[in-house]
Amino acid sequence: MTTHERDDVETDTVVVVEDRKVERTPLPKLQLAIVFLIQFAEPVTATVIYPFVNQFVRETGITGGDETKTGYYAGIVESTFFFSETLTVFAWGWLSDELGRKPVLLMGPLGLALAMLAFGLSKTFWPLVVFRAFQGFFNGNIGVSKSVMAEITDSTNIGDAYALAPLMWASGTTVGPMLGGLLSNPAVQWPDTFGKIAFYRDYPYFLPCAAASFVAFLSFAISSIAMKETLPSSRRSKLRDSWGRLISKFSPNSNEAGANASLLAGTEHSGYGTSGTECAIPAPVEEVKPPLSALLVFDYVITILNYGFFSFIDMSVTALIPLVYSTPLEYGGLGMDPFKIGTIMATYGVLNGTMSVLFLGPLVRRYGPTKVYQCGIFAIFISLSAFPIENILARRAGGIDAWVALVIVIQFAAQTVLSPCYASMGILVIQVCPHKLLMGSANGVAQMATSGTRAFAPAVASSLFSISIQRNWAGGYAVYYMIMVLLVGLICGSRYLPTPIKP
Repeated sequence: MTTHERDDVETDTVVVVEDRKVERTPLPKLQLAIVFLIQFAEPVTATVIYPFVNQFVRETGITGGDETKTGYYAGIVESTFFFSETLTVFAWGWLSDELGRKPVLLMGPLGLALAMLAFGLSKTFWPLVVFRAFQGFFNGNIGVSKSVMAEITDSTNIGDAYALAPLMWASGTTVGPMLGGLLSNPAVQWPDTFGKIAFYRDYPYFLPCAAASFVAFLSFAISSIAMKETLPSSRRSKLRDSWGRLISKFSPNSNEAGANASLLAGTEHSGYGTSGTECAIPAPVEEVKPPLSALLVFDYVITILNYGFFSFIDMSVTALIPLVYSTPLEYGGLGMDPFKIGTIMATYGVLNGTMSVLFLGPLVRRYGPTKVYQCGIFAIFISLSAFPIENILARRAGGIDAWVALVIVIQFAAQTVLSPCYASMGILVIQVCPHKLLMGSANGVAQMATSGTRAFAPAVASSLFSISIQRNWAGGYAVYYMIMVLLVGLICGSRYLPTPIKP
């Protein structure tokens, strides 16, 4: 195939299969929409608590009135979600191979719905941690949705399907904080309606949790009706047969069954009353799947290290935003209430999603995933620098004025630049995978790397924030300098990333 033909493959609406031009297969819109609906429940339930979690922690009494301890305990609650998700992501994938994709995917949003309700009904600190862990546990099956996407598409349209996936995170991070900020403490916000109901005075954060629970339950209800099973029935039947053989070994008639099996052995490929040579059918030659150790090549390892390290730093900044914004001015924050925090984060989510739709695809196609990632991570410097500047300006003005608002806008503009980094690293993982039969494992390791670092990042960042204030390190701003040192290491490590062919 000539170079000109290859360019046609990338830009036209056809692909080449065995020297024949074939039209792209239309996307299975209904099934893809169902998968996206399930994926949408993850960021909604993950981020709905951000606008009010710090205030929620204070009101449980765990801090004993010490404002400097809020960061410790809020970080524990936030990290628990991703920690339990990390521990279960592989287990959910294995279970989907045993039971099928649909039942495993349905268990996720149903469990999320129940866990969110229990979270909103909690009154003390440790139940918050337990039910947050259950949220991460049931969200661990999010990796199964990627398997479904691969099974309902083919080589001609899988790229189009995966290009839409980041929109679910952007949309969820818009709706989640919006629900958390607008609906928290409704008895105070709407005293003439919710204020007259004792339940909402006793459980001020149940309403946003119930709203997020409804989103998860809605995805469960729709999926249970309209979703189709994508795991081939032949594969599931083989698995059931293997379980049947295992059980038969321990059954009372196992010896008799074994004897009958031995008498019938060898008849599978022979016709009754004929010779084996007449009906012999050569077995198809299957490509041998390489061991997992085949993933240990430099390009893949350095990509995973960058992916995990970037997730840690980005999640640290994400966790600091609501913490800093809700902390009083004298403790290094801005003193915002949950309503303002939720409104700001929701607005950011809308802009972030819009920017992703307009620019993500063209940027990656034009410059390649490696260059987009290497340029994008520099925006973290701007976002980190904004924290101390905001506090200094707010102290001078005695509150949030136009200058503080301007710095907040710049900070979130920088955060928007980070979204293409995740898509770029996801594409890079696929491109550097050393063998196509290890694609699932390669993506699984990448999912564990990002979920694992997200588990520890909020606790580490929140704790460093509290320590910096308590001990007055660098005027209380030491946490930002520490993360900047890590960022310098990330930038250096990104120079070793491979530069494969642009998608």
